[in-house]
Amino acid sequence: MAAGDEQAFAVLYRRYQGPIYRFGLLMCGSVNIAEEVTQEVFLVLVTSGSRFDPSRGLLLPYLYGLARIQVLRFLKRERPYVSLVDETDGERSSERFIAKDDPFGDCSRNEVVRLVRQAVLTLPPRYREVVVLCDFQEISCTEAAIALDCALGTVSSRLHRGRLLLLKKLSVMGKRDSAQVNAPQTRCFA
Repeated sequence: MAAGDEQAFAVLYRRYQGPIYRFGLLMCGSVNIAEEVTQEVFLVLVTSGSRFDPSRGLLLPYLYGLARIQVLRFLKRERPYVSLVDETDGERSSERFIAKDDPFGDCSRNEVVRLVRQAVLTLPPRYREVVVLCDFQEISCTEAAIALDCALGTVSSRLHRGRLLLLKKLSVMGKRDSAQVNAPQTRCFA
């Protein structure tokens, strides 16, 4: 690809576009921003691909690092909380990825996905990026350290702290939702 081979770029794009897009989506919750982040990452790869140093690690962590920079740039520009509803069609972005076989199971999964995504989006960025990379993108802590350009110990401690914060947030969200379900319903008779 560095020599200008379009086929090589196409192969790289097909292989890595999905993980980069999912990283962007999990980091910001917006389909539009995730698409822009993916586009920007591959644009940087085309224009500045010579900056990739294979002796420092694999290509995927390098691309995650580029995506991280782009996501943080978009989040800084955009509002601090991005809705889980795609503004173009009003459909929840998570609903496209869930099977439609079991209505009750789908409802439960949709609720869990919604709660987890909301909780992840509320994490501070330094914890969110590590949780997304290691737990959702399933890359190793070593690869995450390369992507984030920080020490392995830092990634490990942020991952531990991020998971604890996520569990705490999910616990609070679950209690709040169950309190709303168990709240007495009042009826008005006219």
